[in-house]
Amino acid sequence: MKILGIDPGIARMGWGLVRVEGGALRVEGYGCIETDKGVALEERLRVVHEDISRIITEEKPNALAIEELFFNTNAKTALVVGQARGVVLLAAAQHDIPVSVYTPLQVKIAVTGYGRAEKNQVGEMVKMILKLDKAPKLDDTADALAVALTHAFSYKVNKLK
Repeated sequence: MKILGIDPGIARMGWGLVRVEGGALRVEGYGCIETDKGVALEERLRVVHEDISRIITEEKPNALAIEELFFNTNAKTALVVGQARGVVLLAAAQHDIPVSVYTPLQVKIAVTGYGRAEKNQVGEMVKMILKLDKAPKLDDTADALAVALTHAFSYKVNKLK
């Protein structure tokens, strides 16, 4: 199974591909879609949609896992990130890819065992679990890989039932 993990954002949207095969986990790729804040929102959303669609077309994931939005202060930011998240969900639907949603708490617990883990702790655990030479440079990509790992772990658990 190949899982595309997404850490939603509009300025930066992290993505990570993890393959689960015979109980082994392997990174197939990761990166960050970046959009320019000086560009109109509709153009930024188009860029996100096109890039995610291209990744889906090229990589052919079996599942897409995305982090649920959690904002407690800035409603404007939440709205814009929600729109970016929406174009990812649209791309998944257009390619008939099942989507699973995980909260930040679920992701942190799945990857670090601690719901209040810091960003650097998540990155280090992603590095360890996936046997990377170093943690991904951007938190967004580390978080996307963590989301994919969360789905991989839940998939394994669900498979055993």
